[in-house]
Amino acid sequence: MSAAKSRPSPDHRPSTTGSARHLPVAPPLPEPLAVAVADSHTHLDMQDSTVEEALAKAAAVGVTTVVQVGCDVKGSQWAADTAEAYPNVHAAVALHPNEAPRIVHGDPDGWSRQGARGAGGDGALDEALAEIERLAALDWVKAVGETGLDNYRTGPEGRAAQERSFRAHIEIAKRQGKALVIHDREAHADVLRILREEGAPERTVFHCYSGDAEMAELCAKSGYFMSFAGNVTFKNAQPLRDALAVAPPELVLVETDAPFLTPAPYRGRPNAPYLIPVTVRAMAAVKGIAEETLAAAIADNTARAFDY
Repeated sequence: MSAAKSRPSPDHRPSTTGSARHLPVAPPLPEPLAVAVADSHTHLDMQDSTVEEALAKAAAVGVTTVVQVGCDVKGSQWAADTAEAYPNVHAAVALHPNEAPRIVHGDPDGWSRQGARGAGGDGALDEALAEIERLAALDWVKAVGETGLDNYRTGPEGRAAQERSFRAHIEIAKRQGKALVIHDREAHADVLRILREEGAPERTVFHCYSGDAEMAELCAKSGYFMSFAGNVTFKNAQPLRDALAVAPPELVLVETDAPFLTPAPYRGRPNAPYLIPVTVRAMAAVKGIAEETLAAAIADNTARAFDY
């Protein structure tokens, strides 16, 4: 696939102040990791560099594998195409939790950056879900996600569409034998409830884990992977660090969610897979273990989670 191929802009807005597009000064490369790891969740299509540039910078610091995540049909197709073209990229495909209500009820303001859209109803959602399942069946697509619930961006009027989409994604993941990647924003209890009701896939990943230590213990009992992003380094993120402290090492992953959630001390600047070492080192300090020990566990865990 050509690096010049047009890249879509999936519906995934930053949850930190500032925009990667408006703060172009990239942080410097960190010291390389001694043990190579994977970035379990990134959005290469939203970053300023080409795929080749992003992968080369990541590999230079010991980040040798990335999971490229789609947030809508167009972005999921791009993720699948990219994974097919690059052996060290794996794809996850889905409708983001905030995409489903916009498909059903419309997006007259074009907030998702796909332009204004009219209401498509349940039929349009079914068509989009069918396309996600088609992509999920591809060998180089390793996960269905990011899907889940978002009570921050979607109001009560969109909750039914969001939940229906989440339940459908769970079933797609189980039918296709793929991992499930969960977006959970201010919806912990409902996400856990729906997973119980539907029956979670064998491999389930909480992307950008946002729960507390008590929830981490519940996830551990269910065998859910917990993926920590750069926000675990933020000063106000002690609950995340408490959760990481109790999370079993065999269930811990690391991610960038790039270009967002850039770790301290670079918060507010654009994130990218090459910054994973900054987060890994902070995570190792929280868990009180050697950087190499945690990196080796993360590498093994990510390969198990995404079956590569």
